[in-house]
Amino acid sequence: MPPVSLITGMMASGKSTVAQALAERLPRSVHVRGDLFRRMIVSGRVDMTPDAGEEAWAQLRLRYRLAAQTALGYHASGFTPVVQDVILGPVLGDVTALYAAVPLRLVVLCPSPDVVAAREAGRHKRGYGAFTPGDLDRALREETPRLGLWLDSSVLTVAGTVEAILRHFGSGE
Repeated sequence: MPPVSLITGMMASGKSTVAQALAERLPRSVHVRGDLFRRMIVSGRVDMTPDAGEEAWAQLRLRYRLAAQTALGYHASGFTPVVQDVILGPVLGDVTALYAAVPLRLVVLCPSPDVVAAREAGRHKRGYGAFTPGDLDRALREETPRLGLWLDSSVLTVAGTVEAILRHFGSGE
């Protein structure tokens, strides 16, 4: 069975772009975008903030579970899922446990906060509001367990990042 790839990092670290490019390199693959599950909530959505309450955390955990269930469903049908989402802090261990029944390739993209700020300034969508790149960089580097491949993609192209992932885990192409 093919592995599931889980790509995380802070906002504007390149998760979506890298996940799409990686999925395009793999046979029979699917790109699962975790943020879609947040955006599906039409009424009653509570987004994460620095002082998030229990409802925000419950919705975030639900989003992670739904992404995992979707990926596992595709995996059971012979697809190679590439999942991407912002998963920072101790919850990363909880999320990886959702994939315990399958081989998992975890990639943590960790470009410098200056590079992330520049990327954020140059893109059409805005991810930062309640959090700054510095806030999420601290959560990433100080609170997130050192699981999987941590990849500083500050100076890597998208293609170079995908190549580094494939080299580390074996091509899988």
